[in-house]
Amino acid sequence: MATKIRLKRMGAKKAPFYRVVVADSRSPRDGRFIEEIGFYNPTKQPAEISINEEKALKWLSDGAAPSDTVKALFKKAGVMKKFAEQ
Repeated sequence: MATKIRLKRMGAKKAPFYRVVVADSRSPRDGRFIEEIGFYNPTKQPAEISINEEKALKWLSDGAAPSDTVKALFKKAGVMKKFAEQ
């Protein structure tokens, strides 16, 4: 099973709120997921990012592929730097 780390859109119309989830690559964007590892709120100034680093590093080491947006969020949160050090 190929897993991806991606964003799940939540929130109201024109007020997005995203959860960072690990999901099977075949499941839809807002569909079933395996585990929630954080959230991202772009509507606040500055944008609010909360990632559970322990879970994120576990999934990255298990081979889960982050989407481009999630990879950028991981870089801002410092997760990619810790993953490269392993």
